[in-house]
Amino acid sequence: MTHFHTLRTDLAAAFRWAARMGMHESTANHFSVATNDAGSQFLLNPVGSHFSRIRASELLLLDVNDPDTQTGATAPDPTAWTLHAALHKQLPQARCILHTHMQNATVLCCLKDFEFLMLDQNACRFYQRIAYDRGYAGMALHADEGARVAALMEQGKSVLFMGNHGVIVVGPTVAQAFDELYYLEKACALQVAALATGRELALVPDAVAKVACSQWNDYPTRFSELHFTALKNILNQEEPDYQT
Repeated sequence: MTHFHTLRTDLAAAFRWAARMGMHESTANHFSVATNDAGSQFLLNPVGSHFSRIRASELLLLDVNDPDTQTGATAPDPTAWTLHAALHKQLPQARCILHTHMQNATVLCCLKDFEFLMLDQNACRFYQRIAYDRGYAGMALHADEGARVAALMEQGKSVLFMGNHGVIVVGPTVAQAFDELYYLEKACALQVAALATGRELALVPDAVAKVACSQWNDYPTRFSELHFTALKNILNQEEPDYQT
């Protein structure tokens, strides 16, 4: 299997599992992965495709430098183009970009001045890796919106909490980005539940959270790849058409 086809099948698998985990929204939300070093070419889900039915061959191959990309029958969703084209172009860490309105993360995005809490081990994975966009002004249809959002994620941030909107998670591979999306939603679900108790929260001290974050990043097994490989193995048995 070529590297290009692997990118296609990995991204298709991410869509299928996002649907299984309830991290999708109608035929909206978008995932992408860069296919060249510059990030100027990338795969993206086509307009109107449900996450649970996306196949590798259906993914759009887009080129930031092609003036005809936004026209014709295979034109991408305009909000997806605005965000993903800019992020791939401006952020070296954004090889894979996952944008969702997954429930628990979006709940936290709707709390005034909310800062992600170092509340459990999963949360510590994201210590000092989260950026915030508190300037919701409608859908991303303006040409400069992508550049504005990308600027918020400079200096190596891998997660963006978008106020009143949702989240963006970026990573060097589809496997790592999806694994982080999964753990982010797990940590957000725990925070929503803990906040709902009204009790005082036992937060992890910054020094400990920093250590735990390093331990996540330096863990002796490649757990992101192992997790994603296991997910693909399940799909290979239950929904093998994602590869076609």
